Amino acid sequence: MTEEPGEERSSTDLPEAPEHLDHTWDEARQAAFDAATPIPAGPVPLNLALGRTLDQDIVALQDMPHYASSAMDGWAVNGTGPWILAEPGTRLAPHQASPIVTGGLIPPGAKAVLRSESALLGKDDDGLPVLMTGGSARPGEPRNGQHIRKAGEEALAGDILVKAGAELNPAHLAVAALAGYDELQVQGKPLVRLLLTGGEVIGQGVPDPGQVRDTFGPQLPAVVGMLGGIAGGQQRIGDSYGEWLAALEDVVPEAPDAPDLPADVVITTGGTGRSGTDHLRQAVAELGGRLVIDGIAMRPGHPAVLAELPDGRFVLGLPGNPLAAMMALCTVGAPLLAALGHGRLPEIHEVPCGSAIEPDPGRTRLMPFRLLYGMASPAQHTGPGMMRGLASAAGVMVVPPHGVQFGEPVPAFALPWGPPIPAVPETAGKAKPRNTARPGRTAGKAASSGPVDWSALLG
Repeated sequence: MTEEPGEERSSTDLPEAPEHLDHTWDEARQAAFDAATPIPAGPVPLNLALGRTLDQDIVALQDMPHYASSAMDGWAVNGTGPWILAEPGTRLAPHQASPIVTGGLIPPGAKAVLRSESALLGKDDDGLPVLMTGGSARPGEPRNGQHIRKAGEEALAGDILVKAGAELNPAHLAVAALAGYDELQVQGKPLVRLLLTGGEVIGQGVPDPGQVRDTFGPQLPAVVGMLGGIAGGQQRIGDSYGEWLAALEDVVPEAPDAPDLPADVVITTGGTGRSGTDHLRQAVAELGGRLVIDGIAMRPGHPAVLAELPDGRFVLGLPGNPLAAMMALCTVGAPLLAALGHGRLPEIHEVPCGSAIEPDPGRTRLMPFRLLYGMASPAQHTGPGMMRGLASAAGVMVVPPHGVQFGEPVPAFALPWGPPIPAVPETAGKAKPRNTARPGRTAGKAASSGPVDWSALLG
């Protein structure tokens, strides 16, 4: 299923489901991070290396450039003019010249390049063609070595061009290509395939009653990339157990535009509840896998599942509701992908809470928030099946089970596509305020103690 009615278990729960204790929010993050081993480094083609972390230095395989070349269109010359014309590419004797183009190989014997605009073709006393300086030529042109790009000007063989650890940008790839590389050794990065479920889901148009639009297909590949994974195609299946089992059984599913490689992680949507139509756990068990995380004491996103299959693939089961799925992805998927990709556990910061939040014993609440006057207040439209509130959020508060008081610091994390969590300003209230009014003058009017305008948080 893609839309799950709520986070609580229903009366249709499978009676034989084993009892288990949910992980706390902190435990789930740490368990996901600890379950994964960084993917070993390996070679990738240049066209796939952008943004990857270089594992081995890029070293000049030969001098760069590896031959002396012309920096101008014109004539390669030996000695002073006038010059007798020679065949292109032949060795030039003193007072000989041959035509050359920009980037062309400097022929043996050539000492300089005379630019086309500085050259004139004429005849000697015997009527033979000769090359002379003229046009825009300057006195003494061409000087010895002028307009020649010498071999090794950029680098000598063995020089380090890019050091290991660099995040490869387009210029790095151009340098590697100039040096003659077809592949680069980069740190491992997880390949993630998406398994989207739900017979009621449509991909286009306005849904009719009983239908829902696909919210995962447009967003999950991009979020996977933001979290350090490689989006490796997606499949859509129905709600039957046979389809679930077949999709998880295939090491390389048939997916359009997907690389022909086995996935490191399979992310599923829906099917994580405990009703008779939720098949993820049963499929994992039949394939011989183990559950790393089976439910998290949080809201939304409680029924998230993380499993590991015998072939080393991880299966991250997200709830079917869009907001619940995104919170589960940030809680479990972000640490998992970070660990596989040689990263660190994502940081948690603190923000001052802009409202009092009541306790919810035994359950952590993840609340998208908006900043107003430097304080974080829960955004509106943040039901498990809604996305409007998250779309305008500045981050997500991690509200502990005991609640939060107004102004109290509360843990928070940034959204994969959002700005960093702002630093909490230090309290400046320890020193007594000074009265800066001059003697004999009435003190300024005190700041209003009326209610703060929170209207900007609406909508």
